Amino acid sequence: MRDRFGRRIEYLRVSVTDKCNLRCVYCMPEHGLPWLRRDELLTYEEIATIVRVMAGMGLRRVRITGGEPLVRRDLVRLVEMIRAIPGIEDIALSTNAVLLAPVAEELRHAGVARVNISLDSLVPERVDGIARRPGSYARIMEGIAAAERAGFEPIKINTVIMRGRNDDEIEAFARVTLERPWHVRFIEVMPVGENLDVAAREFVSAFEMLERLRRVGRLEPVSGPPGNGPATYFRFPGAPGTVGVITPLSHNFCERCNRMRLTASGELRPCLFGSIQTDLRGPLRRGEPIEPLIRRTLEVKPARHFLLQGSAAGSGGLLALSQVGG
Repeated sequence: MRDRFGRRIEYLRVSVTDKCNLRCVYCMPEHGLPWLRRDELLTYEEIATIVRVMAGMGLRRVRITGGEPLVRRDLVRLVEMIRAIPGIEDIALSTNAVLLAPVAEELRHAGVARVNISLDSLVPERVDGIARRPGSYARIMEGIAAAERAGFEPIKINTVIMRGRNDDEIEAFARVTLERPWHVRFIEVMPVGENLDVAAREFVSAFEMLERLRRVGRLEPVSGPPGNGPATYFRFPGAPGTVGVITPLSHNFCERCNRMRLTASGELRPCLFGSIQTDLRGPLRRGEPIEPLIRRTLEVKPARHFLLQGSAAGSGGLLALSQVGG
């Protein structure tokens, strides 16, 4: 599939739930959000049908997200269904890892090749504070250890950097890559949903992140691990791991965007930060063809996101990251 700007769209992020077992300050309000009813969620069969149609159009890679995808029951079954679809070459999972340890081996065997794990601090109390759930750090680390034992490769660590909360740990995270084969990606906090105040107060640019990384050692540009997505990667000489920066604000990666997003309620979104979305759930349940709707959505994929023009406030259709599977 190609959009009107010539970008090859071969990657779908599939949100299987809007629910999450954490309340991270940059993602979701402490009181949570109104959850979707069960009948509003796409069934696994409906998700597989959409993926199958898109695979026939050129889709090759699927990433399963949430909310937190592991709060939805029997996720292994969906992985097996997607793996069986002709044309799908890669399945990955984004998770906070709190529930990963008991199912890591099963997910790996079912077909998940790679995991991205959110870890916003190396200090237990800080993780618990950012996640607003006590005990989070210990369970996340158990999940990471289980992912390593299960043979997931690569293991990517997603770290949202926030001034005054964890920006003093950039160098500590970088030093982890000197010892372990982790791919640590530092992410600029994004002004979406209800976290506009956090983003405004606590934004740290990638430029500043790189300045701090250079205190650890010489940064060598590298191509990055499989499924490297929007990150720009570097390695310290001799390090088994890498560091990366993801810059949705200071230097957007729209020109090479290769993805679309499917929300848990069945809305196909061509851009994370846009308000354009197409309902696939309704037509699918009425037995109507969805390929024309997918093509129409692809045709209106914007050249770039509107965050380049300023704040996300007032965008109308902008969802929280937990709702769209950012």
